[in-house]
Amino acid sequence: MLNEKQKIAVFMEGNIDSDYGKMGYGVMRYARNPVVCVIDSANAGKRVCDACDLPFEYPVAAGMREAANMGAEAVVIGIAPSGGRVAPEWEEAFAECARLGMSLVNGLHDPLSERLKHLLQPGRWIWDVRQPAFTPPIAAARAAALPNKRALLVGTDMAIGKMTAGLEIHRWLRAQGKDAVFLATGQVGITITGRGIPLDAFKLDHACGAVEKMVLEAGGHDIAIIEGQGSLLHPGSSATLSLMRGSCATHLIMCHRARMTRLRAPNSVAIPPLADFIRLNEEVAAACGSLTRAAVVGVALNTAALNEDEARAEIKKTEDETGLPAEDVVRFGAGKLGKLLA
Repeated sequence: MLNEKQKIAVFMEGNIDSDYGKMGYGVMRYARNPVVCVIDSANAGKRVCDACDLPFEYPVAAGMREAANMGAEAVVIGIAPSGGRVAPEWEEAFAECARLGMSLVNGLHDPLSERLKHLLQPGRWIWDVRQPAFTPPIAAARAAALPNKRALLVGTDMAIGKMTAGLEIHRWLRAQGKDAVFLATGQVGITITGRGIPLDAFKLDHACGAVEKMVLEAGGHDIAIIEGQGSLLHPGSSATLSLMRGSCATHLIMCHRARMTRLRAPNSVAIPPLADFIRLNEEVAAACGSLTRAAVVGVALNTAALNEDEARAEIKKTEDETGLPAEDVVRFGAGKLGKLLA
């Protein structure tokens, strides 16, 4: 895995400003490693902030050779397309990365280490982040016996900021001197923190057990922030249920994109009133009182598409509708929600 002193480039070819760029955005925002450039041939010569609506001033390079010349020691694949497959047009770029003496962080489902290891130079590596490192036992609600607070991020849709909200709340708690740990469950969080589980790569029968094992190992911390995945609303996702069962969460943070009324895909699925959906998550977590009761204590609202006045109005509207504290933790800080767990 990455040494935090290694200089990295973020591969965003054709996706520097798309919904598939969340891996790269997360790395740019939170990685401890120095970022020397972002790779996207269509925007070469610009800065990231010139090429898209992101505040980063990293230079955009044309390809792997330019990234190597700028001092990159490892390349992080910053694209997370639907299905997580390696696109055929990227394969030569990844081979060139290895030939040029750089390591590769691969957050896609398709493993690359076996395919490209013969091209690697001594001391270089390929980290296939989404390959499970163990087969866990079947979950048995063991985490319910832990004395700590376990806060799970849940949401109304995919890719709306569950990881971001969790990392911001964790950062705030640590700044207040609290014994908090962030438990990553997806490729972005694992790459940033250097640990965690690739939840969507485990067989369904083992997913709850993988979460349980991770949560039990972190049981010595006062507060565990568990990165959310998927949504109970999404017909293609079972991840939230695995996270609820494995973590036996004591607290939930609801994540929602402001003014969003339907899932992005399939957009035929309507998002119900937020207060109703909050009750659904609480009821599913508790399983009619048979399992750990977890209350939604606050709402992390993603207002990135709004101006500041609109954002504040939506936060107030959400608080009025749900009776819960709400905040955009990136825009206005995580203190309001962090205090609910401190």
